[in-house]
Amino acid sequence: MNTKVSFRSLFSRAVIILSGCAFLSTTPGLVYAQSNQAQNANQARNKITVQTTKQVGLKDKSAGSNAKTSSMSLNPALFQKKAPDELILNNDSNLDYRINQGCLRRSFSEDSLPASIGINNPQFAEFFKNQTKTFFDHMRGDCIPYAVAFGSRNRFDSLSIMNGPIQDSKTEVWTFTPSAVGGFLIQQDFLRDESKRLTEIRIPLRDVLYDPRKVNDQLPVELVWELNSLIKQIYPEENNSLENTNSVVRLIVDFGDREKWAQIWAAEIIDPATKEVYANAFWLERNDIPGGFFTGSGESLERSFWTNPLSYRRISRGVGMVKASSGKRGKAPAAAATTAPTTPPPQTKQRYRAHMGIDYSAPTGTPVFSVANGRVAHISYSGAFGNLIILEHPGNYHTYYAHLSGYNVELGLGNEVRRGLEIGYVGSTGRSTGPHLHYELRKNGIYIDPYAPKTQLDLWSMRDNESGQLTKEILLLGSPIKNN
Repeated sequence: MNTKVSFRSLFSRAVIILSGCAFLSTTPGLVYAQSNQAQNANQARNKITVQTTKQVGLKDKSAGSNAKTSSMSLNPALFQKKAPDELILNNDSNLDYRINQGCLRRSFSEDSLPASIGINNPQFAEFFKNQTKTFFDHMRGDCIPYAVAFGSRNRFDSLSIMNGPIQDSKTEVWTFTPSAVGGFLIQQDFLRDESKRLTEIRIPLRDVLYDPRKVNDQLPVELVWELNSLIKQIYPEENNSLENTNSVVRLIVDFGDREKWAQIWAAEIIDPATKEVYANAFWLERNDIPGGFFTGSGESLERSFWTNPLSYRRISRGVGMVKASSGKRGKAPAAAATTAPTTPPPQTKQRYRAHMGIDYSAPTGTPVFSVANGRVAHISYSGAFGNLIILEHPGNYHTYYAHLSGYNVELGLGNEVRRGLEIGYVGSTGRSTGPHLHYELRKNGIYIDPYAPKTQLDLWSMRDNESGQLTKEILLLGSPIKNN
């Protein structure tokens, strides 16, 4: 089994308090490294070189020694037609989720911080006051960095605070969340220099947007597509000329190993001179469903990832009804050589069939990417689908990639693949009228229209129990937050 990586494994849990019970331990933090353009030999802080060894976003988990032969076997359940009304989404997502962040100027009444940033919860205010005496004894600097999350009806979801705007071995972050059994939880995390797992790199924004070859020199190949898609989503439209400035993309990356994938944990577009952060995104690892990226304001970015399996020219057809063919095609019979009036043929009712999926028009050979981490559940020629790849994802999700002209030669049944892996190439095999990718997203075997405005999946929203993870990452992995 492939080892799952969670944020807790990167920043081990330091303390949990329920109704006042505390347990302390230390936690590793970040070691910084910069690109060659930004290296400064005179800096006192130790750096490690960015790894250049490329991680292949594919792991062989096939049951037999001949994956290509076993890939021809079919799983009938993957091709069953199920009615859309059978789909039940047990979605506990928080659609009204939002985050506020800042650095609150210090005062003599620091224990009143919750009320100062909009948390109107008397029970939490009392709990915060009783539990944070030692925290404020460790304060440094003139303000208290915080990230606070609210749910529907302004419900308090989580609060993370840092002991000053200085990021070094003495930095600590406390995160408060409501407990499911009443009361509140506290988790403490520390930023330590000795951690070798996370690395900071900086890449010019213009290179990320327009020159993937330069990005390839600093990131594993499977992260390049993901980074490009991520930056294009968070790129601020109101500053549409940032690529012509000295703006950089600041990344916090885990380069992975044989047991886990490489992963971007944080991405920011910043001005290195003024330290201004124009946009940011943070990764949340999940156990039961695929992880996802969220902005520092709590907005999910995942819908776009799950609807962009390639760089397509246009969507030629979406989910809906299309005209059905009338049978075998052939030449029309020659008209009879007669001058007698002909009787018009009786009108027949046009038949329609359901077109489930999205067709992306693109030239033959255009690379197709996995939209999320998963496992190859099917790879073979499959009737009307033509050359078809089906990926299975956590949470009983499946994605279908049809009409391919070919597959990644290293791909086989049972392989585990990472988001961003090039799995195949656009073609026109099977029942197809021209080169395009037919893409489907299914949950529990039922078709989902990912472009429908009312479609809300747990993949694309913040869940209540994930709130503290995001506010913590904003403070631990983001650039220092400026004073309010």
